[in-house]
Amino acid sequence: MKVLVVDDSKAARELLCATLEELPDTEVTEAVSGFDALKVLPRHQFDLIITDINMPDINGLELINFVKKNPSYRDVPLFILSSENKEQDKQRGLALGAAEYLTKPFEPPHLLELVKRHLGLGDQQAV
Repeated sequence: MKVLVVDDSKAARELLCATLEELPDTEVTEAVSGFDALKVLPRHQFDLIITDINMPDINGLELINFVKKNPSYRDVPLFILSSENKEQDKQRGLALGAAEYLTKPFEPPHLLELVKRHLGLGDQQAV
């Protein structure tokens, strides 16, 4: 499974990567901004994208809009993980096509459960 993690916070990326790498056969690629994600996307085939909202240059909502309009990526599940807990951000993200909206700090077991559910991983055990 290949996951793209997009967040301008190094600490958030590190925590997400460590959490996701508990799943077997998981490869995580990091992007430090929405613009960085747009450069990385054509070079890989991702199974899941997890993005923050508040980032420099292209924000997470703009990134979702791009991904969901592009035939090459529109079927890739996309999660929002943000410190923003406003209902309007959640509604906008889900309306754009995000599969899940999580707020920071996140609970790693909950995130892993959502990843398994969206990717059909069943009851794979974390390593």
